[in-house]
Amino acid sequence: MVKTDRDARRDGDGDDAFDPLNFGRWRAERRPKLRRGVYLLPSLFTMGNMFCGYLCMLYAIRGEFAVAAPLIGVAVVLDMLDGRIARMTGTATAFGVEFDSMADVISFGIAPAVLTFMWGLQPLQRLGWAAGFIYLSAAALRLARFNIQSVTSTDKRHFVGMPSPAAAAVPASTVFFYPEGIQDPRWALVALAVMVVPALLMVSTIRFSSFKKIDTQQRRSYKVLALVALIIAVIQLHPNIVLLALSYLYMLVGLAGAVWTRLRRRGSPPPSA
Repeated sequence: MVKTDRDARRDGDGDDAFDPLNFGRWRAERRPKLRRGVYLLPSLFTMGNMFCGYLCMLYAIRGEFAVAAPLIGVAVVLDMLDGRIARMTGTATAFGVEFDSMADVISFGIAPAVLTFMWGLQPLQRLGWAAGFIYLSAAALRLARFNIQSVTSTDKRHFVGMPSPAAAAVPASTVFFYPEGIQDPRWALVALAVMVVPALLMVSTIRFSSFKKIDTQQRRSYKVLALVALIIAVIQLHPNIVLLALSYLYMLVGLAGAVWTRLRRRGSPPPSA
């Protein structure tokens, strides 16, 4: 008895046999495509991070500082999300690490330097150029050192040196707080300090908290969510003041911790022979 094409498809014979109710086979065929999409997701956030840095420079050149400065804050959020998503989905790759570092050099190195120069370093002329380049060099060195230390270091609770996103938040929040710009060379020294101090902290050995010790998987993680909700609500009230306070507070806490550690070491008695 000769089977018809309909019987062959029903019995599973033939190369073009297909059962629409065979969900296991459908999932197996779709899994590689879904996996490729998951690998692409962190890179999309990294691309958004880099785009925010590029857009920040364009608005800064046009003198629209009130629009340019918040874009660095958006880049900070996207930078936090791409790493978190890569770890949660198990899609962290060497390419993603290098791509993220290149995007960070743009968003947290070049963009803050251009923004601060156009905002308040121009009256200093060559000194302003030098300050911007010092900041850019420090950000690139900080990211290169972080890539090496992330492989060898076992302490995930602290960063050695101020993180580049937090360092970029200092000039960005300052510009966002006072977007009118600086024309007086005497007041331009404030912009100089805003560039040089975070640059020195990025290449220092001072330890800054990474907040990775906060476990969001524990049963009482609702406390963390309540704290995040409170911070968002406060930011909505006075965003320019609150963001300025948060960025400078993080920097000052790191400095205070380094001073306290050094004083405690000097006050401790020497070990007995």
